[in-house]
Amino acid sequence: MKISGEDVTKVADLARLTIDNELRDKLSAQIGNILSYVDTLEKVDTRDVVPTTHALSLFNAFREDEVKPRQGSGTDQALANAPMKEDGCFVVPKIIG
Repeated sequence: MKISGEDVTKVADLARLTIDNELRDKLSAQIGNILSYVDTLEKVDTRDVVPTTHALSLFNAFREDEVKPRQGSGTDQALANAPMKEDGCFVVPKIIG
């Protein structure tokens, strides 16, 4: 598939990129090569190929979830070292009068 220099310029404008004519021509040729390769890949018969989600066989390395008893609330832990507290809240000095 051939991509024109005007197409490259249009995409560059949309991306707010400034490119000169030399770079535009180079990118046009490179993108054209990539699209030609994709066309080649589309011709490959993949009817008997099993779909995969990753090129390598991977497995979940995470541990299983375990329900653990709760040890107090987060509020209790947060207020444990507070110099001043009241009704489950931090007490701070009044700044604006």
